[in-house]
Amino acid sequence: MKYVIPGGTGQVGTILKRALTAAGHEVVVLTRRPVREGEVHWDGESLGRWAREIDGSDIVVNLAGRSVSCRYGPANLRAMMDSRVNSARVVGEAIAAAAHPPRVWFQMSTATVYAHRFDAANDEATGVIGGGEAGVPDYWGYSVEIAKAWERAQERADTPHTRKVALRSAMVMSPDRGGVFDVLSRLARLGLGGPVAGGAQYVSWIHADDLVRAVEFLTDRDDLAGPVNLAAPAPLPQRAFMRALRTAWGVPVGLPATKWMAEIGAFVLRSDTELLLKSRRVVPGRLLDANFAFGHARWPEAAADLVGRVRGSVGGPGVTTAPFPS
Repeated sequence: MKYVIPGGTGQVGTILKRALTAAGHEVVVLTRRPVREGEVHWDGESLGRWAREIDGSDIVVNLAGRSVSCRYGPANLRAMMDSRVNSARVVGEAIAAAAHPPRVWFQMSTATVYAHRFDAANDEATGVIGGGEAGVPDYWGYSVEIAKAWERAQERADTPHTRKVALRSAMVMSPDRGGVFDVLSRLARLGLGGPVAGGAQYVSWIHADDLVRAVEFLTDRDDLAGPVNLAAPAPLPQRAFMRALRTAWGVPVGLPATKWMAEIGAFVLRSDTELLLKSRRVVPGRLLDANFAFGHARWPEAAADLVGRVRGSVGGPGVTTAPFPS
C-alpha cells in the first residue's frame, strides 16, 4: 500500500515510516524541508504539486503541526493552532479533489483534549472534554481549543469516500534519541526523576510498537471512524511512572521537584509545565472494545523493554527531530 504522511519528519512519523517501509509499503513524507528520499515539499497551507501524492494513495496519516515542546506564549499557541488547523484543512482539500482518494485518513490529535482530572479515566464515550476546569492556568483551556479545532477541521472536510479517524494520542514512548522517553530517561539517570508537584497527576502513554500496530489495526477496521484514543490501558500517577522508569534504569532514587522548580526547569528547557502538571488519565476504550491486544499494556514492563533496546544499541537506535509530531 501507499502511505502519505504529512508532517512525517518528527518522532511519530519516523516511527511509522520505519515500520511501514520495513513491512514493504511505499511511504511518502510531506515536509517543508525535504532532504531524504521519499520526501516531498509542501507548505502545510495551500494545495500544490504535493497533492498528486495523495491522489491514488491508500492511507494518509496527517501528523503536521508545530511541536508542543515550546513555551506556551501567545505567539507559539497561535502557531500551534494555525499549523494544525491549516494542515488538516488542506489535506482535506487534497483528498476531496483526488480522482482516486485514499480509503482512510488518519488525523493526529491529542489526549490533551480531555479534562485535567484524577477521579476517573477518560475514554471516547464517557470522557470529559477539558477547558472548564477550576484551579488550572487559563491557557490550558486554549490547548483544549487547539485540539478541538484540529479535529473539527477533519470532521468538516468533504471526503465521502474516505474514512476519517482522529488519533487522540498520548505520549509515544520510543527508544529513539530526542524523543520524550529519551528526555525522561536522562532525568531519571541523573537522579532527577522524582515526583513533580507531588506526582499525583496521571501520565498516559503508548509504546511505539503499539502505536504502529494500532494504525495497522485501524486501517483494516472499516467499522471504526471518528476519535480513537491511542493510549495504553493503564495510565498511572507521575510518581509511579517515574519510579518504574528509574527501576528500569537501576537508579534507586529520584529527587522530587516542587511546582516552582518545574517552572524553572521548563523555562530552561524552553518547554511548558502543562506537559508535566496536567493529569492525563486516558484509556483506549474503542480499541479495547474492538479487541485490540496491546503488546505493552503496563508501564513497568514497557519501560524495561525500552531501556533494554537503548542499552542493546550502539549510539542509540535512531535520531528524531522533535519529541512530538511536527
